[in-house]
Amino acid sequence: MSARLVHIGSAVVDYVYRIDALPAPGTEKTASSFAQVAGGGFNMMVAASRTGMTVVFGGQLGSGPNGDFLRAAFAAEGIETLTPPSPAMDSGNCVAMISSDAERTFVSWPGAESILTLDMMAALSVAPDDWVFTSGYTLSYAGSRDALADWIEALPAQTPFVFDPTPIISDIPRPILSRVLARATWLSCNATEAAEIAGPGDVEALAARLLDDHCPQATGVVIRSAAKGCHVRLADGTAQTIPGFKVSAVDTNGAGDTHIGAFVSALARGVHPFEAGRYANAAAAISVTRHGGSSAPTDAEIQTFLSQAAATGAPGQNQKAHQTA
Repeated sequence: MSARLVHIGSAVVDYVYRIDALPAPGTEKTASSFAQVAGGGFNMMVAASRTGMTVVFGGQLGSGPNGDFLRAAFAAEGIETLTPPSPAMDSGNCVAMISSDAERTFVSWPGAESILTLDMMAALSVAPDDWVFTSGYTLSYAGSRDALADWIEALPAQTPFVFDPTPIISDIPRPILSRVLARATWLSCNATEAAEIAGPGDVEALAARLLDDHCPQATGVVIRSAAKGCHVRLADGTAQTIPGFKVSAVDTNGAGDTHIGAFVSALARGVHPFEAGRYANAAAAISVTRHGGSSAPTDAEIQTFLSQAAATGAPGQNQKAHQTA
């Protein structure tokens, strides 16, 4: 695959605590396990890398122990960092509490990843075959949002740009959000985030409004529905709701990131968007059966999973597209 994924986002160190349930206010829980792992945008990058894309990072890492930890994690996955480390700040961190039902709760502290200027990004060179990605986290930071929106708007018209608004979408100033959505080639979000942008409705109505009213240049939008799968709508009006795969989840942390990374990787090698949605559903399904946010599978693992699903007639097989108004 010749296409690169240029990730202009943020990466942090996750401190992951496993607990049976969230503690009640004023009480304490003892975790059954603890791990320090690379998180944030790292999870999406890993998913794209393990499924065949060359991935480079254009955000900023810190100069302290968190930054060193992240650089080592990037190197282990073959992800090159294009920008120098911050001389003044370390990378931020996120406390993730994973409960017994596989759900997660987060508390984060921003660091060097929250500062991004046009001068820092001046050295970033986007090649004709590259795909560019950013997330709402970087746009939520006052120290990066304006410069990043300017940089995104200045991308060559032919460069595919993928945007994930993330759960902190309400922290992104609406004018910034509108500018980025207007440049998006692909938008991937969950139903809550879609409704934050386009108002209430079912996924079919939301996807249509996202394309018609908010993403005028987009090729399509993806609305993810966790274990239920995803809904993909294209600019030509065709759409497909692609069922997820039934698995026994142990950790949903990073599933959305895995879905996006696998989806972009599939698109970049010419897979049809509906088939890419099924591929991404499979990647996310595998990831939730593993502990850790960076649990994305390889392409070979996804292909094996899909072959086994086809052999057993699992949902997600042979779905037909439909034209919607």
